[in-house]
Amino acid sequence: MNTESEDQPIAEARANLSELMSAVKLLRRTYYLTSRGKRQVAVVPAELGEAITAAGGPDAVLAILAKEG
Repeated sequence: MNTESEDQPIAEARANLSELMSAVKLLRRTYYLTSRGKRQVAVVPAELGEAITAAGGPDAVLAILAKEG
C-alpha cells in the first residue's frame, strides 16, 4: 500500500486494512477508497467522524461550510 497517495483502490485497501487504519490513526491522514478510479468513500480519523456526527452529519457540515465560504 502506498500511504503517500490519498486515493486507495478498494481491493488494495482491503488487503492492507491494518496498515491503512494505522496511517489514518497515527498520521491523521484521510484516504479515499476508489473503485474504477472514482472516489467512493473516505476513511478519516475517528475524532473527525465524531465531530461530523456531533454537527448533525455530513449534509449539515456541508451546509455549514457553504455558508462560511
